[in-house]
Order: sequence, then structure tokens, then C-alpha cells
Amino acid sequence: MKIKPEHLKDLLLSEARAVDEAARKAVRHALLTHKRAGHSISAWKDGEVVIIPPEQIEVEESAEDQGRRPQES
Repeated sequence: MKIKPEHLKDLLLSEARAVDEAARKAVRHALLTHKRAGHSISAWKDGEVVIIPPEQIEVEESAEDQGRRPQES
């Protein structure tokens, strides 16, 4: 299938949006996983690597996340 040049920009933008959304979801999932497991994360801040303890990881849990969370006993 050949793409017409006038449609190429729209196609590339829609693909870029999909990639951005997938990356956001993946990062959010990784943050939640680390926080729930009690693991620290590393981040880049003011030109230095800093360690963020799990209790300081800021990420909101959605209703969808809570539905996937394993039951705590």
C-alpha cells in the first residue's frame, strides 16, 4: 500500500501520539510496581542522579490500577 504524501503527516502524527501514550502508560506502570514492591527508583534531578524511596514516589492510582492490584491479606 502506497501512502499519499498529503496523508503522511497525519499518519506520522497519529503514530507518534500512540507511541507517546504507550510510553506514558509503561512509565506509570513501572512507578506503581516499584512503589507497591517497596523498591526505590533513580531519577535525574538538577544534573545529578537521586534515589527516591518508595514512599516518596508520586503516582496516582486509577480505578483500573486498583482492579489489577493483588489482594492484600
